[in-house]
Amino acid sequence: IGSELIGIMNYTTRFFLLIVLSVLGGQYVQAQDTLQINFEEFKQKAFKNSGQLRYASTAVELSYNREDQARNQRFLPDLRYVSEHALVPGVTSDSILANGQPLPAESYYLDPNAENNWNEWGTFNRFRVMGAQPLFTWGAIQKAVNAAEAATEASEFELEGERSEFELRLFELYYSYTLALEIERLLNDAQENLDKIGEQIEELAEDGDEELSLADEYRFMIFKEKFEIQKVEVQQSLEFVKRTWAYALGYKNQKTVYEPTARFLEPIFTEFASVTFYEQMAMSNRPELRALRAGKRAYDHYVSSVKAQNLPGLFLGFQITMASTPVRPRQPNAFIINPENTFNTALGLTIRQNLNMLQFKTALERSKIEAKRINYLQDAASDGIFLEVSNTYRDALVSETKVTQTKKALSLAKEWLRQEQLDYDLGFGDTKSLIEAIQQDLELRLEVLESTFVMNSNIAKLHKAAAIPLPKITTN
Repeated sequence: IGSELIGIMNYTTRFFLLIVLSVLGGQYVQAQDTLQINFEEFKQKAFKNSGQLRYASTAVELSYNREDQARNQRFLPDLRYVSEHALVPGVTSDSILANGQPLPAESYYLDPNAENNWNEWGTFNRFRVMGAQPLFTWGAIQKAVNAAEAATEASEFELEGERSEFELRLFELYYSYTLALEIERLLNDAQENLDKIGEQIEELAEDGDEELSLADEYRFMIFKEKFEIQKVEVQQSLEFVKRTWAYALGYKNQKTVYEPTARFLEPIFTEFASVTFYEQMAMSNRPELRALRAGKRAYDHYVSSVKAQNLPGLFLGFQITMASTPVRPRQPNAFIINPENTFNTALGLTIRQNLNMLQFKTALERSKIEAKRINYLQDAASDGIFLEVSNTYRDALVSETKVTQTKKALSLAKEWLRQEQLDYDLGFGDTKSLIEAIQQDLELRLEVLESTFVMNSNIAKLHKAAAIPLPKITTN
């Protein structure tokens, strides 16, 4: 049909290829039942099936876990249980008291002649519970909690950014299907016109019409052959986008496939605000920038926590010890501690001070460098977003103008085609002019569809760049 039409179709094919590489999902299976779904339903199904979003959501789950871990430091952060078990021999003594009585077992600890009884064995069991409760730490624990909360907020904004980017790709994928259906219908209509003209040319050739030249017949036959190429390409593109949908929605052992509710590609009607408005919305609401700002707060709280941890902290410490060894005598004397048969508790205040000054200084410097990196990254991200908004704003305005002007050109082409068809039917026209009118009408109709799709995509990109919800397309 012409190099421009081929370029349009090649563009569509390349676009579909980029979409399928960026969407994650399941495997396609040939199905029987077909259901129509709108964009919101399509988006929710694709979100649920996306391995990319599931992977990104784990970062939020880990952040919540670290947040809980930081809060757990408030109550008994140091609590340990230790048990010790062994086989030990008993104790015996041959000493005799002055009254001729054997030395009591509870006095064996005073007898230098006491020795192990290797003929008697028993089990030694000792249990210890030790803990420390922070009483005053200069706010180190609360600052660590604040840092974890800010880090969780940053992770949530990062996930929101992933969802926003994925939603834009799904928007383009959804309406790619509608575009493919539109082009298919367009070529079917063109095929009907070509069949009618072909029949008329055959009738003129059979009647030996002198106005029908051999060049006209060859010109029409070449046109038909090129048109067949475009039909095959469009059909393959439609099959390709169907497989892409299946890949995005995760068809697997299902008997249902989906098609878009939007059967016709409608343009987005919007009134553009100033570029300053979109820039301000982007700088205030872009999830990437909000994530960086939250990350900066997290590092500020973390640095404050590290500083507080290096100061002396007041703790309440306790220890409970219980030991039992039946083959060893228990000592009733409070001044004698027998580690094999005892039960004692200890409770008191303790002051902890970190004396690793060099390690503390190095860790603090690293934290400051990380905070500085976040500041620089935030500046770089702001510059990139500013350029993105400017480019998408320009593209959206240009594409809107292109749609408007192309529709005007199509109106003229339709008028020309009607005139050529009328002249041809009355016997005043020629095949060359009619074929040129058909070709011009077909190319402009394709261009209107493509430019409408591009305009909608550019407007969606502008909304995404400015952190505005994607526009809704009214389906007629």
